[in-house]
Amino acid sequence: MDSKGQITIDYLIGITIFLFAVLFIFNYTSGIFTPFHSNSDEITLIADRTSTALVEKILSEGDETVPNLVNKAKVDTFFGELDTNYESTVDYLGLTGSYLRYDFNVTMENQTSVMNTAGKVIPSGVNVGQTRRIVLIKNDATGGTELAIISFRVW
Repeated sequence: MDSKGQITIDYLIGITIFLFAVLFIFNYTSGIFTPFHSNSDEITLIADRTSTALVEKILSEGDETVPNLVNKAKVDTFFGELDTNYESTVDYLGLTGSYLRYDFNVTMENQTSVMNTAGKVIPSGVNVGQTRRIVLIKNDATGGTELAIISFRVW
């Protein structure tokens, strides 16, 4: 005969109540921190979608055999349009909606320096989604190509 005074059903009920208490505490504390989660994943996806649309469709040279080949004249026109007609360019890229509006910045650089930059200045203290694309810039006048990195930033 067992003289410990503990039966199996008492032990089972005690463990069950303890596990429910632990589960409740984990669910409650995760809800406390939900307002502080960032939306940087969403913004990064928007930056990626925008970079794909620009590099592969809008600025593309049109040669499907060479991915990421962009036309220098189209790139220069795009940077000029983004600086002079920022609002309409952002609307054209689909960065405005009924409830949310995203700002946009593009920087193109080669191995030694920044070649061009356009869009709004990135404010401090905000979540910024960034996508970088390595592209070949084809100059129609000379026929040559130049390697560059274009950074697309959305916030």
